Amino acid sequence: MRTGAVRHSFASSRATSVALGVAIAIGLGAPAFSETTPWATNEGGRMRLVALPPASDGTIRGALQIEPNPGWMTYWREPGDAGIPPQLSFPEEAAIELKKMEYPVPKRIDSGDLRDIGYDHPVTLPFELKVDDLSKPLKVGVSAFVGLCRNICIPFQADFALELSRTGPSMEEAMLLASAKTRLPERASEDFKVIHHALSDEDLLKLQLRLPAETADAPQVIVTGPEGHAFFDSGKGEVTGRDYSLDIPIDKLPPGYDVKGKTWGVLVIAGDRAMESSLVFN
Repeated sequence: MRTGAVRHSFASSRATSVALGVAIAIGLGAPAFSETTPWATNEGGRMRLVALPPASDGTIRGALQIEPNPGWMTYWREPGDAGIPPQLSFPEEAAIELKKMEYPVPKRIDSGDLRDIGYDHPVTLPFELKVDDLSKPLKVGVSAFVGLCRNICIPFQADFALELSRTGPSMEEAMLLASAKTRLPERASEDFKVIHHALSDEDLLKLQLRLPAETADAPQVIVTGPEGHAFFDSGKGEVTGRDYSLDIPIDKLPPGYDVKGKTWGVLVIAGDRAMESSLVFN
């Protein structure tokens, strides 16, 4: 059964202060307009969209909120051995583009031989859209597709309509998005980064990491390669001071895949901090 308790430790106390600052700024400025759609539900949980008004360049900040029911989970951008990553799509005639979707720190959830990556708690996924024409009232149809899993995985698709020109003040939505941003992995820094990476002839990805000074236990490491591929650490790394070295087996790459010139991703979860970075193979 795919269950598991979670302690959402990656949302720091700055969530409250950031959200409050946004709320104050909106309250003192001119009225803004946004939208929160009704919830769409199925047996595994529910989801909805939140969006702020478009900026002058046509950028729309928003979020997909997913709330799995107790005992259910939903997935990260790479779901692991099975599952469905979240997706947003739009009608071709909408002239709108999904520029990016961001993901809070996920959890590795093992079920027998399967290793899933996702969330067994409510999660908010910030995104950015880009529209070409701001001269018309903004009415956008959005289709959201996610997976919800318990004993089996159930595809969950819902169609939403955003009408940003006809909604109320955006204080609540802005606070929600500001809070969601605080739950994202941090960027690499001098005290938490990848020092070295190389793919050996034995199909081992050799990593050397600099970990935060307060790290007590071995980190969890998830590497994302070609789309649909995720690779996991064995928890058997070597510690030298604050540096952590480990080998990650790389298997099941697409036939004929050449790593040269490609960029992969790595997520490192160390205690109550998490860092995401890129691995460039020259």
